[in-house]
Amino acid sequence: MPKSKRDKKVSLTKTAKKGLQVKQNLIEELRKCVDTYKYLFVLSVENMRNNKLKDVRSAWKHSRLFFGKNKVMILALGKGPCDEYKDNLHKLSKCLKGEVGLLFTNRSEKEVKEWFNQFKETDFARAGNKATFGVVLDEGPLEQFTHSMEPQLRQLGLPTTLKKGVVTLLSDYEVCKDGDTLTPEQARILKLFGYQMAEFKVLIKSMWEAETGAFQKLSEDAEKSGDEMDDAEGEDEAVE
Repeated sequence: MPKSKRDKKVSLTKTAKKGLQVKQNLIEELRKCVDTYKYLFVLSVENMRNNKLKDVRSAWKHSRLFFGKNKVMILALGKGPCDEYKDNLHKLSKCLKGEVGLLFTNRSEKEVKEWFNQFKETDFARAGNKATFGVVLDEGPLEQFTHSMEPQLRQLGLPTTLKKGVVTLLSDYEVCKDGDTLTPEQARILKLFGYQMAEFKVLIKSMWEAETGAFQKLSEDAEKSGDEMDDAEGEDEAVE
């Protein structure tokens, strides 16, 4: 008997690919913003933290802030003079390296610079960050920790023990030196003891003006920093 067309095995692991549509939507949205807003800024983020980024998004809710795949954003703006969406946008595309985002706004260059120059917040460093100062823990009781934390502290490399139920450091312990690249263990210890070494801040790399099509590079340091980093893949969807 011929095989029934209904007799087909369907893999439940197969799902529709939505990535292409998401990217196309982002491209269209970016180009719509190019047509709508007066200014476009490339923002470079140091020590990315999602909770800190929410504060930026809230302060600029009347503008549009995008963090997406750099390659997709470059495609939307244009790689070169032949395919750029508007005059000189390809120059701005060259700044899309590392952890960067796009800010579309009608607020002036002066307002944008002043706000981001003032917006800096400290946070706990992560593995791979550089230590900004040396930390040495003194020998003695660590009364801020409960007795149940002692095994975890010892596992992180600290010479601890319990003395009469109190977590005690048996000798002075150097957590890190200034300039060290932090390991996961060092970063965890610093967080447990409340040492904040990371600074979340946003640098303005460049600006494009819609009315004149003028492009301006605003931060050489940010440009250099971006060149040293691999292109961040980020999220497909825009952060608004």
